[in-house]
Amino acid sequence: MRAPSAVKALASALGLGVLARAAWGLPGAIGARTSEIEPTAAGKSSYRDGRFHNTEPSSMLAAGATASLLWSGLTKGRAGRPPGPVPLVRPEPPELAADLAVTWYGHASALVEVDGFRVLADPVWSERVSPSPLIGPSRLHPVPGTLTDIPKVDAVIISHDHYDHLDKATVEALVRKQLAPFVVPVGIGAHLRLWGVPEDRIIELDWGGSVVVGRSAGAHSGGLTITCAEARHFSGRGLIRNTTLWASWALAGPTKRVYFGGDTGYTKAFSQAGAVLGPFDLTLLPIGAYDHRWTDVHMNPEEAVRAHADLNLGDPSYGVFVPIHWATFNLAFHEWGEPVDRLVAAADAAGTQVVVPKPGQRVVPNDLPPRVSWWKNVE
Repeated sequence: MRAPSAVKALASALGLGVLARAAWGLPGAIGARTSEIEPTAAGKSSYRDGRFHNTEPSSMLAAGATASLLWSGLTKGRAGRPPGPVPLVRPEPPELAADLAVTWYGHASALVEVDGFRVLADPVWSERVSPSPLIGPSRLHPVPGTLTDIPKVDAVIISHDHYDHLDKATVEALVRKQLAPFVVPVGIGAHLRLWGVPEDRIIELDWGGSVVVGRSAGAHSGGLTITCAEARHFSGRGLIRNTTLWASWALAGPTKRVYFGGDTGYTKAFSQAGAVLGPFDLTLLPIGAYDHRWTDVHMNPEEAVRAHADLNLGDPSYGVFVPIHWATFNLAFHEWGEPVDRLVAAADAAGTQVVVPKPGQRVVPNDLPPRVSWWKNVE
């Protein structure tokens, strides 16, 4: 039997080892410093006093909510876990991109097809959405397909710099496996440069800015227009918030239009985007991780249905709504299937066509199967 001092020394060494593993790679995963971001951010429309701001009054957390949040963490921390394995579909991307389709990989990660172009949105393939390999929210289901299986894309778009939307390991893999540009809100380019993305593959846009990407030959030689649309959210990968911009994205081909919401609270910017950039044949809008203590920066499902109508000039029946930002990570205190149950009820009442794919499932709006409430059978 070891002497007490030896036991203490061993325990101390093991503890330090765990801490070392938890902290491994933290600086690189957190990303660029504020001083590296600021030169690009300075002078932008919503940037002042060293921070980006929403155009509407917004709070990350309601006043006086800290105590109740801690209590929820102690009592409801596992509420958002599924009761059983989440069913997956192995993606089988076609050789040629469709005029309109989307494959949902879970949370906000999606492969969008628009008029023969492909756009990879908020790709996150890591096990945890955290700067640490040991600490932080982990997946509730495996990624349904590998990055290697994703065909050539014309652009990678990022909505903002939170770990569940911008993942260092995934970015590094995409640098090796793809040639497409990363189209990002202002400031995120500093993170990408730190992680080895070549300068000629980084396109940073302010709200309202656009870029045309795509192949120079073939039936769709005119390209795909990607527009940085205003969102109502916040940013930050460390202790300092809002040093980079957050955004939604409008994708416009010759005949089809798609809106990718990313992560956002309900905002009048939806109506403005609908009037200027819409209507949209397909909307991908967040429905999960809502709470009454952070209503400004995360939509609930009913607000998402309202947003779909705003984006389509007030017509809730126009286009198809595919929900994102649910099912994959436990980031709030509602039940796992609650967001989609509430979404379907609100959409049916409004006359909005909603399709809820399984992770990995490809949705083709012109060839929709009958609705199957698969999430109710997870047990």
